[in-house]
Amino acid sequence: MLIWLSVPLLITIVFLFTGIYIVPQQNVFIIERFGKYHKMSGAGIHLKIPVVDRIATKVSMRVMQLNETVNTKTKDNVFCNINVAVQYKVDPNNIAASFYELSNPEMQIRAYVEDNIRNALPAITLDDAFVQKDQIARDVQNTLKSSMDNFGFVIINTLITDIDPDAAVKNAMNSINESQRRKEAARELAEADKITVVVKAEAEAEQARLHGEGIANQRKAIIDGLSQSLQELKSAEMTETEVMSIILTEQYLDVLSSLSGSPNTKVLMLPSNIDGSDQMRNAMISSLESSAAGTLAGSGPGDIELKL
Repeated sequence: MLIWLSVPLLITIVFLFTGIYIVPQQNVFIIERFGKYHKMSGAGIHLKIPVVDRIATKVSMRVMQLNETVNTKTKDNVFCNINVAVQYKVDPNNIAASFYELSNPEMQIRAYVEDNIRNALPAITLDDAFVQKDQIARDVQNTLKSSMDNFGFVIINTLITDIDPDAAVKNAMNSINESQRRKEAARELAEADKITVVVKAEAEAEQARLHGEGIANQRKAIIDGLSQSLQELKSAEMTETEVMSIILTEQYLDVLSSLSGSPNTKVLMLPSNIDGSDQMRNAMISSLESSAAGTLAGSGPGDIELKL
């Protein structure tokens, strides 16, 4: 009697263990009955009929990412590897199609990616590929959306993560860029040297102008001083010869003083007697009187002109 009672209990326990199933969060189970689609079960605890019902597949509703590398060439015949990342998920409204329509959805997505990349890249140069990579990614995404919607997949985003040309091509591009940078640096250095030369020339011109003005002002001050001294000596009722004698003697002594104080002066030859100095002074006075009556003139930085 106990055996007959235990058989139904055992069947019930087996039924419960084989008929009860739990679906995790962000997952959907597709249930088939006698090999035919029956229903979908969301997250939670569910019951199915053993032998009659079975779990056909477990579908994840999370976002998935497929990474694909496509080898192709550009318009300028540069071979490169294009790394593409496709983010997608199962359409909540078309879960059954994602399982029954495609046997390998990842392979289908890879095929569409490769086809679009190999159609787009040969029409543009390598430089344009770097500039237009976002546009190429959008074109791939639009193609995938229109194609995969019918199979129960939603394309969330498509990214071109890297464009990797051949190593020799990258080295050549780096060399070209380095050469352009060097040319730009050379132009900047030449421009800086030009500015330095111009500024230096302007400074030298300004220095020469100021030096000339200084000499002119010096000469004017000397002339003004001599003129004033001349007027004072004449007011003392001295003759013109006496006045010129005094002025020449004063200039002569000033020259001797400057020569003796110069570091470049080694030997200075002077008359050994006073008569020699008198003869020199008288000769200069006679020369001035004969060349320009009433005019006293000198040469060099201290040009002097006196009108008596």
